[in-house]
Amino acid sequence: MATDDPDETPRGKVERVIGVHGLDGMGETLARLWTREQDRYSLRELADYLNEAVLRSAMESAGMRPLDGEVENTYRLLTDGEVSSGSRRQAERVLEREGVDVEAVRRDFVSHQSVHTYLRDHRGVEQEAAESPEQRRERARDTIERLRSRTEAVTANLLEGVAGDDGEVEDLDVVVNIRVLDRATGEAYDVDELIGED
Repeated sequence: MATDDPDETPRGKVERVIGVHGLDGMGETLARLWTREQDRYSLRELADYLNEAVLRSAMESAGMRPLDGEVENTYRLLTDGEVSSGSRRQAERVLEREGVDVEAVRRDFVSHQSVHTYLRDHRGVEQEAAESPEQRRERARDTIERLRSRTEAVTANLLEGVAGDDGEVEDLDVVVNIRVLDRATGEAYDVDELIGED
């Protein structure tokens, strides 16, 4: 385990902890979990994820073979402010009996600020800001308008190819209106009404 270094930078600590515990690929995993499109991890969740990996590494290095959920529960007992001091001390004793240096493990735990500094400064990644409601509406309007224009163009071309042979159709204008039906009430709405204004 690493020694305690109060002057250690957050970036340096995360890098060191990953290296000391042999957590190959952890940096890439943290970056991916923080920036992916769906179910992004918060910085606190990322810190917990890394800290649980640190605890697992320490337990396995001491010869322990944690059962499913055991690492997560032990981590909770060590860090959750709602856990009683008796339960925390009991968890510490179990680890100490197995040869785990609990204090060294605690020193290797990282904060969410440390993770953020590491991701931003060392890995060069930033989490894209969540879209505002106005931005989501604008994106929805743009997408629907592109689909509507495409449908109009395709329909006009098809009609000219089919009906134009008979000379019955000239100078067509195709207009696509999208209506949304409320199945419960039977009421129909214009899609633009439902999206709303800026």
